[in-house]
Amino acid sequence: MNLRDLKYLVALAEHCHFGHAAEACFVSQPTLSTQIRKLEEELGVTLVERAPRKVLLTDVGREIAARARDVLNEAEQIRAIARRTRDPESGTVRLGIFPTLGPYLLPHVVPLLRETFPRLELLLVEEKTEVVLERLREGKLDAGILALPLHEDSLHVQFLFEEPFVLAVPDVHPLAQRKRLRLDDLADESLLLLEDGHCLRDQALEVCQLSGAVERTGFRATSLETLRQMVAANVGITLLPTLAVNPPVARVEHVRLIEFGGHPPHRRVAMVWRRSSAMHAFLVRLSDVFRMLPPELLDAHASARRAREDGSPVRERRASGPS
Repeated sequence: MNLRDLKYLVALAEHCHFGHAAEACFVSQPTLSTQIRKLEEELGVTLVERAPRKVLLTDVGREIAARARDVLNEAEQIRAIARRTRDPESGTVRLGIFPTLGPYLLPHVVPLLRETFPRLELLLVEEKTEVVLERLREGKLDAGILALPLHEDSLHVQFLFEEPFVLAVPDVHPLAQRKRLRLDDLADESLLLLEDGHCLRDQALEVCQLSGAVERTGFRATSLETLRQMVAANVGITLLPTLAVNPPVARVEHVRLIEFGGHPPHRRVAMVWRRSSAMHAFLVRLSDVFRMLPPELLDAHASARRAREDGSPVRERRASGPS
């Protein structure tokens, strides 16, 4: 038994198809099929149910594949220890980040990362929170940037920052003339929200519960960009994170940004990684770079004030890339 054969088995468990698993492992289908049969002969059990159109793992095959995934993760940790010992600031870090933060945070952080760790290769994966967590568990990511709270005892959590929300309304909305809001000013309002799976949806629902607002029925957006365009079209109002309304984001006409007084509704963002990670010390240093954001980027008051100064009517900014 060797790591290569375990890798083939894990790929087959993920793809349930010899051809696709072979492509993922960069080998020919006959090679992968032959090695799986040799592994079955060595272990003395049947790992795979072979059907004409689909491949299924047996019960013992699934159990062994799960253990094999752990073995491969541990082997990668051994390689990571060796790489970090040779040069702690070089190598590759696979970082997951959720879609309503990535396009707005990374333009500010990536230049700092390049300056601080010039030899580091940072591979960024933008996925919803549950996908990032799953890939962390499987060892497919080294770390993730996610919104709190998280209920994963196996992960180390390094708090980064709080990001306030602002209210985005059409410029003809009754609230558009307000410079500042209280949370209870949202009572009986209907908010446009994202679809299920986005952590921002859960955070906005918490604000609705606290304020007495409700979700606008019949519509759920797939991105922040869709939400802001619906506001511009006078369909409704929504909550937007502060980083998503700051430069280098471009402007959208007919959208008014209003900050909340006192301690505004917000989300708490952290970097997380497996407690068993051999990269722990380096990831702590990496997380420190993500804390080096200029304070005004996370200042909801400054964001709304800057929007008001940009022109009349006050306009909100639009991201240049997908959210």
